[in-house]
Amino acid sequence: MQCPRCGTQLSDDSQFCNRCGLPIPGGAGPPPPGPYGSSGPPGGAAGPATLPPPMPAAPTPPKDLKCPSCGAPLDPAFGDAVVTCEYCGASVSLAGTGWKAVSQHTLLLPRVLDVNSALEIVKASVDSGIFHGHRFEESKITEQTFAFVPYWIVPTSATTNMTYQDVAVAAGATAATIAASALIGGALGGGRRSTFIPIIAGPVVNPTRQDQITGTYQFPVVAVKGYLQYQPKNYQFNLDTRQVYKKDAVPGGSSVLNGDLGEDYAQHEARAYVMQVQADAAHKKHYMVSSLQTQVEVGDPELLHAPIWRFTLDYRGHPFVVLVDANSNRIMLSNF
Repeated sequence: MQCPRCGTQLSDDSQFCNRCGLPIPGGAGPPPPGPYGSSGPPGGAAGPATLPPPMPAAPTPPKDLKCPSCGAPLDPAFGDAVVTCEYCGASVSLAGTGWKAVSQHTLLLPRVLDVNSALEIVKASVDSGIFHGHRFEESKITEQTFAFVPYWIVPTSATTNMTYQDVAVAAGATAATIAASALIGGALGGGRRSTFIPIIAGPVVNPTRQDQITGTYQFPVVAVKGYLQYQPKNYQFNLDTRQVYKKDAVPGGSSVLNGDLGEDYAQHEARAYVMQVQADAAHKKHYMVSSLQTQVEVGDPELLHAPIWRFTLDYRGHPFVVLVDANSNRIMLSNF
């Protein structure tokens, strides 16, 4: 038996859907046992008819939701955290305080709507390299989808203070000490071979240094759990071309996905990503970093719907996924 609302597979005696909480008509669960089980009280004596308290019903999606922009009814699926109105394109998010309008909702328009044009971009990427001349031709396309996928664009700034060892200073001080020791030892030995090594007195050169790096980022965090495995790494959308989201700007027949990952998740992911980026930059700038301290400031996210082509290719029995940013005509992600 399947739930008529969300399609979850249920046992035949289910009274409620264990995913969305919908009551199942005709569902007859087993009768609850008495306080002493099916055998009755000890010694056969009649006991009070005390039953355990009923289990609470599973939570159901919010009802009677209205679009904050046009007043049209919203019908979120179970688990949705961000819903885009089908009538006007406004978006609302489910936060701890209830449903509220998304402060900024934008859209990137596609420049590649034809599947063959998108595949040409994939082919150029897959066949690149000396030994990869015919990988695309030898692959079979098993899945292709086009959709406007929601991403949280999180404005983030970071300051990293670090302590590092200046290798050049340390090496120079060591070399100078050795050279001076050799000269003094030779002079005291009259030019003959000597094992005498004098102690050099003088100021100690400390190679420990301090430095600071700063950075600002517009990090995109995918808002759909089904796309988490395609989370972009070191990829930036062309935000200069984005515009305010309007329903009539979306090409007819295009799928617009709702999000099931909210702002709190996006801010957490952006913070973790930026801290890693800052740490990588620090270690790239200085060879021997002994300590790092990063302060991250995260702003209010913007919801961006980006046009994405997703292709799954089978190459000699191995599946690969390629994502094309249909706004910039660039490969967004490829595990080929």
